[in-house]
Amino acid sequence: MGAGKQHSFYAGSEPALRDTLIMQNMPMVKYLVGRIVPQLPSHLDPQDLTSAAVIGLINAADRFDPARGVLFKTFAEQHVRGAIIDELRSYDILSRSMREKYKRLEREVTILEHALGRNPTSEEVADALSISLDEYFDLLDDVHVLTFISLDDSWEDEDGNSLCLSDVLSEQEEKSPQHQVIRMQLAKALGDAVEALPDKERLAVTLYYHEGMNLKEIGATVALTESRISQLLSQAMIRLKGKLKLYRD
Repeated sequence: MGAGKQHSFYAGSEPALRDTLIMQNMPMVKYLVGRIVPQLPSHLDPQDLTSAAVIGLINAADRFDPARGVLFKTFAEQHVRGAIIDELRSYDILSRSMREKYKRLEREVTILEHALGRNPTSEEVADALSISLDEYFDLLDDVHVLTFISLDDSWEDEDGNSLCLSDVLSEQEEKSPQHQVIRMQLAKALGDAVEALPDKERLAVTLYYHEGMNLKEIGATVALTESRISQLLSQAMIRLKGKLKLYRD
């Protein structure tokens, strides 16, 4: 079967099989939406996010070309994540001011790490930002949505195989040989970065991504509030993104 025919096979000539692809991957939509919903303001309707994610899945099924040698799940996840982020942008969740706050925070953490030769404490980051510790924690709360979304930034090779940090943290299985190579490379860099995190942050990351716990469950396990767990995860994500920036570039 030729590449062009394969593409039309999914795009429209076999709608029943196209629909099967969509239905088989609905759990992935539920999983991706479920991971971000707890981080969102309470006034947002999760159903709107789910609807956008489903549209992203449908678009992926329409555009999927198996001739590229990429798993549909891999291809679809990228489209679903993009649809989720676009929906959040429509609510101004990812505002310019939030992005500026996040970039400043990430920059200061990276500068301090290089200067100190270790992970800076919360107090040290607050001092560098010329704000109080309480204001620093408020800042983490302000940008926590963006820190979680930033995990969906993808690494992609010339063949179109993509992988993101949340895939590696969640240790999702991929069968594509190309994907396995990317995952091994990123997993090594990410593993080193996670091991270098402060103890509480490393534990929060492990419980959230490896064990699949939500913020409430993690808080109950380590005797901390959900807000504090969210702050720890946000701080950890900022550190991880900073440490892996050179790897990505």
